[in-house]
Amino acid sequence: MGEVGQNGMAIAAVVITKDEEQNIADCLESLRWVDELIVVDAESRDRTVELASRYTSRVFVRPWPGYGPQKNFGIDQAEADWILVVDADERVPEALRREIHTVVSGQPAADIGGYEIPRRNFFYGKWIQGGGLYPDYQLRLFRKAAGRYDYVRLHENLALSGRRERLHEPFIHYSMPTVHHHLRKMMRYTTLGADEKLKRVRHVSGWTIATHHLGTILKTLFTRGGYRDGVHGLVVAMFAGLHTFVKYAKAWERLNTRRGA
Repeated sequence: MGEVGQNGMAIAAVVITKDEEQNIADCLESLRWVDELIVVDAESRDRTVELASRYTSRVFVRPWPGYGPQKNFGIDQAEADWILVVDADERVPEALRREIHTVVSGQPAADIGGYEIPRRNFFYGKWIQGGGLYPDYQLRLFRKAAGRYDYVRLHENLALSGRRERLHEPFIHYSMPTVHHHLRKMMRYTTLGADEKLKRVRHVSGWTIATHHLGTILKTLFTRGGYRDGVHGLVVAMFAGLHTFVKYAKAWERLNTRRGA
């Protein structure tokens, strides 16, 4: 570790985990080059903590408070000037490592708060280039003093002070290795999505559910070019529509339950 710190400002990588024994070793292996490696685990029931401890002594185990608060806790543990946030199912390939090293060691302009990094998403073993899944820029490299996550339960946002620029080399994201994995992940995310939706709406009709469901499929498949990925693109588009359908259906169910209480 410490390659960047020897020639410029230091980088701390922050990874949050929960039952990620299938991913965590490959993820941390791709981060051996950073100055600080911080893992924040949400009381995993598998070997995640054991495997992570082979790569770093900075493994913190604590109850799950939400995506934003968990990442903020990890950021608070860092001493480095720059933070790189990486998910357990992501990898930092050599080309991206070199680009990050070049950018940070080159002493970026003082008004730059962070960098967006493109991401290659793999679904069922294939890189999906359409459907809005590439370049899929993620704001993940930023000055510690300039960034803080909000408390939204799903798709947390990084509030950044300063200008942002974009890198060229991508993360590798093994998002959905199998259809079964996708279904399990979808059920968890749609619950969180329904919670967020109910903060903004007080009524969900059948028309709302149907139009958003169909609209998501058509937008993913045609407007965003998902058809270019063949059968993989079709499955991704149908899952996107199903995700929207289930999210709105859960919101509708909760609203009806409240009214009937």
